[in-house]
Amino acid sequence: MKKSLFFSLALAVCFISTNLKAQQPSYLDLLQNEPKWVDSVFNRLSKKQRIAQMFFVAAYTNKSKAFTDSIAKVIKKEKVGGLVFFQGGPGRQAILTNQYQKLAKVPLLIASDGEWGLGMRLDSTISYPYQMALGAVQNKELIYKMGLEVAKDFKRIGMHMNLAPDVDVNNNAKNPVINFRSFGENKYNVAEKGAAYLKGMQDGGLLVSIKHFPGHGDTDVDSHYDLPQLKFTRERLDTLEMYPFKELIKSGAAGVMIAHMNIPSLDPTPNMPSTLSKPIVTGILKQDIGFKGIIISDAMGMKGVVKYFKDGEADVMGVIAGNDILELSENSKRAVKMVRQAIRDQRLTMERIDESVKKILTAKYWAGLHQRQTIDENNVAAEVNRTESLALRQQLADASMTLLRGREFVQLLTPVKRTVIVNVGTSDPTTFQKELAMQYKNSVYYNLDKNASANDIAKVIAEIKMDDQVIVGIVDTRTRPNNNLVFSADVKQFIANMAKNQAAFAFFANPYNLASFPGLEQAKALLVAYQKEDFMQRAAASVFKNQLQPTGKLPVTVNGFFKYGDGL
Repeated sequence: MKKSLFFSLALAVCFISTNLKAQQPSYLDLLQNEPKWVDSVFNRLSKKQRIAQMFFVAAYTNKSKAFTDSIAKVIKKEKVGGLVFFQGGPGRQAILTNQYQKLAKVPLLIASDGEWGLGMRLDSTISYPYQMALGAVQNKELIYKMGLEVAKDFKRIGMHMNLAPDVDVNNNAKNPVINFRSFGENKYNVAEKGAAYLKGMQDGGLLVSIKHFPGHGDTDVDSHYDLPQLKFTRERLDTLEMYPFKELIKSGAAGVMIAHMNIPSLDPTPNMPSTLSKPIVTGILKQDIGFKGIIISDAMGMKGVVKYFKDGEADVMGVIAGNDILELSENSKRAVKMVRQAIRDQRLTMERIDESVKKILTAKYWAGLHQRQTIDENNVAAEVNRTESLALRQQLADASMTLLRGREFVQLLTPVKRTVIVNVGTSDPTTFQKELAMQYKNSVYYNLDKNASANDIAKVIAEIKMDDQVIVGIVDTRTRPNNNLVFSADVKQFIANMAKNQAAFAFFANPYNLASFPGLEQAKALLVAYQKEDFMQRAAASVFKNQLQPTGKLPVTVNGFFKYGDGL
């Protein structure tokens, strides 16, 4: 009887907690039913303070005390709406956030770019695989779980919004700014993986901002340095670039970030960035697509937006266009002053400002800021490096492994034979080599730098016998796995010769770089492992030790040999 009663109580508790979660309104639901707190705060703000709520400034914890103090002064005097944190550390950020929140008349909404987790910006934190690798993962439940973990991390250090995921369709292999940050070239794959990540974060209590509307994937210009132009038709943009945005908006995305791009088919005004375009922000996003959530500009100091609209004019036009949050203005004090003047000049109305301010205050309420929060400053680093998060990261890496050639060859690798494990790209032994050596006891390994001389290469070749098993790792050692992986001509010839003769390969680089290594299509086996990090190297080693069955599918087309969806 006692067991039965206990079981009934447990079920009741489970039902109540599930019901409470179900009853928790989404941010979009809350906008339709404005909390009293929003109105009470709104009514206490002057017109100048309302405008200031729309501006978010940059914060760092790895800069000087003078810089830290200057941001404190901006918070206190200008009464900005929020902060976007960049480089630093989690413990320092928790401490500084507490200090900054104490200075704010209205609690600050805290955001950051965390496309692959806190590690995108902060030291001593977890970086999950880049979205290009996640595009290869066939189990979207893992990506949903990653969203939940990222939400825990953000909230642990007092942040409320992740300026992610990136749902650009990367259909230009030469894209210098999106590329590995995208889930790939297929709009359906991008939408599906983006929706899983978004749902995880939002279910975890984090606001999100899908980016970069209306789609930054098919450009070869970086909007940080210039204004890209998209010359596609409205129909093409509607059906391709905008597809993931429309799908994720249907899925309940809280926020959308606008890109800095010139798109004549959507707004013919010369040199008009999409961020400042009322026909794009208000006309297409708000009216045509029907997005009701919070609209965020990309950073307002980028050359893509200020090249043609200087001295604060970009800020004014961004507000007129329909953005709710203007991120990282060159000068927020000047911007507020200029927006006030624009209202006096009847270029925009106070009603337009009020609409955005109420969205921002509602976001603050949804994030729990209607109650003053103090972040626990103890054990921060340990609590954003949880065991379960590290295990999930390895699961994601394992699930991304994409075998393009040689399943049978890999299966026939045996610890009995002498195994030569060559690493190309760095002169130091790698995790991949060390992991393989644990399985292949009769092994030797060699390392060739990306600029290794013909003499160095000849020494390695001289050590390889005809009946050896040869496994070669190609490693991109750069901080970010972009295109244009540069190896010397001698090293590339060595790779081609090894592929033609007897070697299996693990490719720790952006898959677009496969095109730079003609001959790899002849490899006895070829595994794409996407990036250099140890968790990817462990996953790749598990494949070559026949402990992991690779299930990843290539998220982009590289050339005629390696196409989207390939994977044995």
